[in-house]
Amino acid sequence: MTDVRFGIKTAPMHVSYEDIRRVWLEADAVPEIEDAWLWDHLLPIAGPKDGQALESWTLLAALAAQTRRLRLGVLVTSNRVRPPAVLGKMASTLDVVSGGRLVVGLGVGGTHQPPGAGGIAGENPAIAEYEAYGLTLVPPGEGIARLGETVEILKRMWTRDVFDFEGRHYRLKGTRCEPKPVQRPGPPLLIGGWGTRLLRLVAEHADVWNIPGPPHNRVEFIAERGRVLDAHCADLGRDPREIRRSVQLVVSYDDPAATRATVEELVAAGMNHIVLNLPRPYPWGVARWLADEIIAGWRPPHARATRPPLTA
Repeated sequence: MTDVRFGIKTAPMHVSYEDIRRVWLEADAVPEIEDAWLWDHLLPIAGPKDGQALESWTLLAALAAQTRRLRLGVLVTSNRVRPPAVLGKMASTLDVVSGGRLVVGLGVGGTHQPPGAGGIAGENPAIAEYEAYGLTLVPPGEGIARLGETVEILKRMWTRDVFDFEGRHYRLKGTRCEPKPVQRPGPPLLIGGWGTRLLRLVAEHADVWNIPGPPHNRVEFIAERGRVLDAHCADLGRDPREIRRSVQLVVSYDDPAATRATVEELVAAGMNHIVLNLPRPYPWGVARWLADEIIAGWRPPHARATRPPLTA
């Protein structure tokens, strides 16, 4: 049986803390679901612009303190929002709070993306968000370079007693980070994205690569990006099997068979970590429903439980 793992994602937008907490506690009791994720936006990126959006790392700390089994993280943390050393300190603290369950998900963050550049279609939601919070967009190449320096800073924070860092974009002097993370040499690193230069960074540093799946990106595109990652690994002399291939997939509550079929296509394309992105509102018992209706076919064979359709 292919080693396929499943997680869930609850985007903290237009939904209450109590609802997210309920779903995470449900998932914590369902062993078929191995991890849970938030995203990293400060304003809603869909729906009413004046709706609520909970800050991801603050919320993650609260959920980490209340769950016991799930691995957890932010899919993905914007490298433009928090200075690298501050993020490293936050991650170390959260790994302690969670008892060593953190996965550090990282992304380039907001960049000046020219129209028609590929990837997810539509307006760049980072423009209004960054203007509202006093953040700056950077060109994609600079964003990738900054992310590379962030990775180096995080690794030093988690393994060294004290260090200086002199990079092109970040400079640190006398940096310390205590306590260190529970996980040694540090939490696993997940890097999200699909650009060719970004995939080089994945091949160099990441334990997990993540990419949005259908409807944002076609399965054929995801498979092609996986081959680019393989080529980078070959160039660096790294075994590509060391990197878990992760993809986000929006769940259909009304048509679980269609979701299962897409999972099958993604696995055939080489993906072995499926993050089930839950549309809001979250139905009661959604974690158990996911295990029985979506995940069951990828567990050791047994009869799938018959359950009524989900209701909001």
